[in-house]
Order: sequence, then C-alpha cells, then structure tokens
Amino acid sequence: MILVTGATGTIGVEVVRQLAERGEAVRALTRDPAKARVPEGVEAVRGDLRDPDSLRAATAGVTAAFLLRPPGPDEGQDTAVVAAARAAGVRRLVKLSAVGTGEPALGPFGRWHVEGERAVRESGAEWVVLRPSTFASNTLSWAGAVRAGEPVPNMTGDGTSGVIDPRDVAAVAVRALLDGRHAGRTYTLTGPAAISLPDQVAVLASVLGRPVTARNLSPDETRGFLRTAWGFDDAQAEAVLLSTAFVRDGGNAVVTADVPEVLGRPARAYREWAQAHREAFSAG
Repeated sequence: MILVTGATGTIGVEVVRQLAERGEAVRALTRDPAKARVPEGVEAVRGDLRDPDSLRAATAGVTAAFLLRPPGPDEGQDTAVVAAARAAGVRRLVKLSAVGTGEPALGPFGRWHVEGERAVRESGAEWVVLRPSTFASNTLSWAGAVRAGEPVPNMTGDGTSGVIDPRDVAAVAVRALLDGRHAGRTYTLTGPAAISLPDQVAVLASVLGRPVTARNLSPDETRGFLRTAWGFDDAQAEAVLLSTAFVRDGGNAVVTADVPEVLGRPARAYREWAQAHREAFSAG
C-alpha cells in the first residue's frame, strides 16, 4: 500500500493516477474523501496533516509514502507524517521539496522545506527528496489575462528557471516510491532548458497562434499587484520580492539531468506542456 498525501493537488493527483495505472495499491489522503476524484480502486481516506489520529489511521499497513504538503511556511506537517510513518513501520518515504531549499538568498521560501527534509533523512526509512524547479502549470495563473488579450505580469525580468512539467515530477516520484535504488538521493528536477517568463510567453503565442505579451513590473508595482490581485499582506509580498529578485538575478537558472537519469528519457519542454493545455488559454 502506498500513501499519497496532498493527493488532490497538482502533483498528488498525477502521482495517484500514475500509480493506479501501474496497478499499485494506493491510499489517497484528503480532507474530504467524498469530493475526491480518484481512479477506480484507489482508497480515498480522510486525513489532516495536523491531526495525529488521522495520520495514524492513514499510515496503517503502508509500505511507502509520498509526502506533499500545501505551499507555505513549515508548520510541522512533514514531521507529523514522518512520526506516524515511523510508528507504522513505513519502509520508504519520498518527500516533495522545492528547488533552492536552504538557499539564504531566497529568504523565507528557502526555509519552507528544510525541517521536512531533515525529518525524512533522519526517519530511519529509505528516503528520497525531490526538489522540483518552477512548475509549468504555474502559468495557468495567466489564463484569464491571456484570454482577455491583456499582458502577463512579469515579476522576474529576463531571469530564467528550469521550468518543469508536473507530469515529470510525478513520474520521478512514482519511480522513487517503487524502486529502492533511488534511496538516499536528493534529485533537483528541471525541464530540459532554463527559460524566462518572456520565453514562456513567446511559446504560448506560438502555440496559440496569436500575440501574447508581458508587462514588466517594478518592485513597487509587484508589491501592489501581490496585494490587490493575490491578497498578500506586507510580509508575504516582501518574501515574494526576495524570491523574484533571486530568479531575476540568475539564481534559479539551474538545469540538471536528474529527470532523464531517473526516467530514461528527456524531460518534457514547456512547449509540450503548453500544447497539452492550450484550451485553458483559448478564448471561447
């Protein structure tokens, strides 16, 4: 039995789907099993990463677990899952972290997964840590602007990132959950090339066959955008400014061969993701 936490999120859904397609026994942890859409044969169970009793029930009889928690500051969720997994005798843990974890220049974002990674490495189980770069699916936040013919807000200038298709992140997670040869590895997962926001906009324009533009935001404009469009408070906005400056200055221009090493094929390019999701950006 393989437990997937965060089973209804971008990566969790895909991990559950890929495991189910392989015929694996899968338990999907969700706050509301009645609303969870899981493949036939998958066991959806109620659980909360802050509820030890639900975690004890969820980890019973589990041999491997995928640890995925909501984005944000560490509130002890990973440590709680690890504790429940240790008590249940779970043999293998795969932790979804993030690129740049432990990097001081990233500010608060660089600290989000430090304790979770430590808990997994010190668990006594076989462990794998996955540090994916920027998800290609993050650009779905542009869909409304693109459909309306409005410019996409650019907070990172010409800074590049190893943008990765979430399907590849999930595929690596599945391999790590099923194959003990990956134990003790920390994989930095990227796409095949480092690309900037303007690069992504150009790809979208090509895929859609119509103009797509971007508007560069100054730090003050970024603060205003984060407050009005995303509802961020001052502290959250300042944290984002640190991370966007990190990208803009080249700190995230990282490309690795970890996806090809694990999967035995090239990582998917942003264009392939955009082609698969073109309808989200198409008007009408």
